[in-house]
Amino acid sequence: MSKKDIVKYIIDEYGVTSPTDITNALKDLLGETLQDMLNSEFDEYMGYDKYDQKTDKTNYRNGTSKKTVKTSQGNIDLDIPRDRNGEYEPQVIKKYQNTLTQDMEEKIISMYAKGMTTGDIESHLNDLYGINVSDSTISRVTDKILP
Repeated sequence: MSKKDIVKYIIDEYGVTSPTDITNALKDLLGETLQDMLNSEFDEYMGYDKYDQKTDKTNYRNGTSKKTVKTSQGNIDLDIPRDRNGEYEPQVIKKYQNTLTQDMEEKIISMYAKGMTTGDIESHLNDLYGINVSDSTISRVTDKILP
């Protein structure tokens, strides 16, 4: 999918007719991307997908907690996954982080738009933010985000 295709999709999907519409569309895309990244990261941490019926689990999912993150596009509400043992430490949005830097926003949107390889995305996140995310986690994220 080219950048033009992505822009056309956003215009069609969100009915963009003004700069405010563009801002709302970007906010929505950023929120969905962050949520998918958190969910994929959690699936990787737990070692199984949300609806897997494995019986040899030693730790279980324990719902989510609400978190509002401030961005340049406005506030974004996220559902942070929790585990029953309370050991999960999110890397995409850290536990006490409540602001997403504009630099990180631009990188996430840029990676989304470019369809980068999992290795490139992993490298960017590690170099810029010290976030260690595995290739398999990034694959899960890109599988959910990219068509």
